Amino acid sequence: MSIISLIIKREFIAKVRNKSFVVMTFLSPLLFVAIAVFIGYLSSMKAETKRIAIHDETGLFAADFLKENKNSSEFKYYNLSEIDVKALKDSITKENFSGLIVIPKTNDKKDLESKIEFISNNSPSISFIENTQDIIGNKITKLNLEEAKLDTLAIQKAQSNVNIHLVKASGEESLKGLNEIKIGIGGAFGYLIMMFIIIYGNMVMRSVIEEKTNRIIEIIISSVKPFQLMIGKIVGTSLAGILQFMIWAIIGLGLMFAASAFFGVNVGPTARISPEMMQSAQHEFSGSAQMYIAELWNLPIASIIIGFVIYFIGGYFLYSSFYAAIGAAVDNQTDSQQFLLPILMPLILSVYIGFFTVVNDPHGTIAVVFSMIPLTSPIVMLMRIPFGVPWWQIAISVSLLFASFFLVVWFAAKIYRVGILMYGKKPTWKELYKWLKY
Repeated sequence: MSIISLIIKREFIAKVRNKSFVVMTFLSPLLFVAIAVFIGYLSSMKAETKRIAIHDETGLFAADFLKENKNSSEFKYYNLSEIDVKALKDSITKENFSGLIVIPKTNDKKDLESKIEFISNNSPSISFIENTQDIIGNKITKLNLEEAKLDTLAIQKAQSNVNIHLVKASGEESLKGLNEIKIGIGGAFGYLIMMFIIIYGNMVMRSVIEEKTNRIIEIIISSVKPFQLMIGKIVGTSLAGILQFMIWAIIGLGLMFAASAFFGVNVGPTARISPEMMQSAQHEFSGSAQMYIAELWNLPIASIIIGFVIYFIGGYFLYSSFYAAIGAAVDNQTDSQQFLLPILMPLILSVYIGFFTVVNDPHGTIAVVFSMIPLTSPIVMLMRIPFGVPWWQIAISVSLLFASFFLVVWFAAKIYRVGILMYGKKPTWKELYKWLKY
């Protein structure tokens, strides 16, 4: 067995046999589900009802606010127009009310657009202010129409509420929000890659620092070349990460099959729902679940999974080379912080590009360019794949990614070769540049 194979085997077994690795492999999916359920529970909890006092000197708007008490449980409005404003302000100070809406009396309704006040101890939410402005604005608009002797009922009936029906070119029904689901799937895989590049990359760096500080490295390199040791650590750790992801994928697919069986959806790439079923189930939860699950099975699942594995391997290899070089250059993790920021910035940039650009234009110039750049392609391209990406773009992206990996490994090996035997001196960027010339 070759030396590199022995190093890969040692690193892989050391990671897989670790108790924390075994526990987190099976516990992490449960934690994700528990967190999702907990967030859903928190979002379903009703907020404390806030008491809002209204001082309406015009007598035109209080009734409209009181109608909101039937529709909103978050705010409860009280018409206190007969009470002096100063007394009402004191009640705000004493927190008897959360806020006070003061509508002064004016001769011109146009003046109301800039003279209405909301008094409170704390800044109100944007949604509350917008809702208050809508109530007052709609009322003023209605009064203006009546003064102009226009039939407000006829105008209201003339208003249109458009609901666009989505249909594919093949004649099948489509769903609203499908693009958001696609970017969510791609974003989840991209985010996992980013997190595991950081987690497992740090493992490589810590492993190198530990062997270096314990002087074990001096014994190891007497029979192993630094380049072989670096490659072995990177590959062995990445195999442990891939094994963990495969277990999670199996658990995830199992849950998806279970959900499909529960809602009675035929799984597979040919899963379809007739337009009649979609229309009849439009307002029912079970029908909506059937439609969305069927659409999920129509996504390029094989391409997403294969792309995830390829980009995980390529992205991890690329960034782990940087982590291994940093681990060889420093004596402790504290000194490594100055070198980590340039590595993390492309990962953070790719996440923002994915969520703010790919979702709006997955085949636009920015999305395509950053899905080709090796430092950002593992995340950006994964966000594009659910939307359908030409095979030649994927081929170019993967080729550039692995070519960059071999180039970076060549440079990182130079730093690694010198750095693993350097002790007691904090390296600078200038020092690292000198090591590249050795």
